[in-house]
Amino acid sequence: MKIPLACLLLLFSSAICQGQTVGDRYQKFINQHINGGMSQTRCDAVISPRGISKTDSSECKETNTFIRATTNLVKQICGSAGEPYGQMKKSLQPFDVVVCTLRNQGARHPHCQYRGTSRTRIIAIRCEQGFPVHYDGDIVVFDD
Repeated sequence: MKIPLACLLLLFSSAICQGQTVGDRYQKFINQHINGGMSQTRCDAVISPRGISKTDSSECKETNTFIRATTNLVKQICGSAGEPYGQMKKSLQPFDVVVCTLRNQGARHPHCQYRGTSRTRIIAIRCEQGFPVHYDGDIVVFDD
């Protein structure tokens, strides 16, 4: 009886840890990619204080995209507002985004300098347990 109980406790604690991991990844996604008030002139002012850089590095990211929407609207892509797109989900409706592109190649945080561009695009994100955790890119859609 002790072994099955120990296994149940291990499974329960494992589920809690996985939930925290998804939660952490979701918070990182929000920090890096959601800003309802973002404009193309604010890339430097937003990226630097948020500490956005390449993963596990202080190197500046080549590009970073901000979705001009609420977290709830973006989260809905993982459900009924999105459709399968390979391993990702793509939005059914276009979103306003600001793409920040690095101007000073090789720079390190906090000295990154970006140029912003506004676009309206279908977006592709990876979801885990119903939460967006990775921005894959935007998709240009041509009307017929």
